[in-house]
Amino acid sequence: MNFFPYFNGWFFGIIFTLIIAGLISTYSRPLTPGQLKDWSDEVTTNDLLVRILQTENHYFYHGTEENWPYSFSDLAFAFFANVKPTDIRTFLGRELPGYSIFDTEIVVAGEGTDFTTLPIESAPPMEVLLKEREIAEERLQAEENEPTPIAPGKRPVLIYHTHSWESFMPLLKGVTEPVNAVSSNDKVNIVGVGGMLADALNQRGIGTVHDTTNMTEKLFENNLDYYDSYTLSRKIVQEAMATNSDLNFLIDIHRDASEKDITTKVINGKSYAKLFFVVGKEHKNYEQNLQIAMELDKKLKEKYPGISRGVLKKGKNEGNGIYNQDLSDRALLVEFGGVENEWSELQHSVEAFADIFSAYYFEAEAVNGTP
Repeated sequence: MNFFPYFNGWFFGIIFTLIIAGLISTYSRPLTPGQLKDWSDEVTTNDLLVRILQTENHYFYHGTEENWPYSFSDLAFAFFANVKPTDIRTFLGRELPGYSIFDTEIVVAGEGTDFTTLPIESAPPMEVLLKEREIAEERLQAEENEPTPIAPGKRPVLIYHTHSWESFMPLLKGVTEPVNAVSSNDKVNIVGVGGMLADALNQRGIGTVHDTTNMTEKLFENNLDYYDSYTLSRKIVQEAMATNSDLNFLIDIHRDASEKDITTKVINGKSYAKLFFVVGKEHKNYEQNLQIAMELDKKLKEKYPGISRGVLKKGKNEGNGIYNQDLSDRALLVEFGGVENEWSELQHSVEAFADIFSAYYFEAEAVNGTP
């Protein structure tokens, strides 16, 4: 009796088992919803369903003589090595310093948007954040008005600022480097932009709460640094939601550190600070936030051509990856302009965003009963 075939099968079975065990034990990267989504994007639902039906009923091969377009070996390699053979960025992104930014996915590209014009996030050290800077009052060119009172009733919108210190070089005397464009003065930082937006939405009948927490101060008090910002802002958002059950729109307002030619658009003779939507993909329900960002982006471009730089999807390799957006299916992160934009340009963009957002809000409310 020839035992060789049995031995051969048994031997290779053990080898296969050891290989699988080795792969599992050495695969140390935690799986995230974003990674699973990226891998599943390789195969469309329709193709997969047809393939399953074909294995059971050969009738479904009729008219689909082309080969199965997906390689199991490629999918397995992408899963275990986190490398896609057809995408050179996956080979270089973790080896070259700074190259991981190109792992960001541009879902919708606005005018002038490509991998060379993605938002730049500056990470100033605490000593830079704590330094007081003189304001260029003459560049504000705006009267100080009392905020519009929040109308009685629901307050469904929360505006907050994870990086409240982000400011603008034209409004700070003597500041010439983006990393130094920081201030705790709400007249010249991103909190002031959030205040304008809250006022604009309240004027349009959308009850809006504006959190003005000085994040620099809170980080310093708790012996935290820049990279703990989202942990801190998450607590702020959770506390706001606990005291206001009506909150469902969470809008985190930032500013980019890119140059002015990237962050500015002239429309009908008026200069605007461009907007950019960032969606974190490292949580299971991010698609709902992505859909809202895409709808707002589309509506903005229709009425204000060129004002939106587009929509980005980011994971943990390129940033926080969640941005508190798992707390609501109506959470947004919006970059308003860049470090070189003027206050008047920001005012114009606030009005444009408030115009489009309020139209979207009331349209959704009319259709669904709730926005």
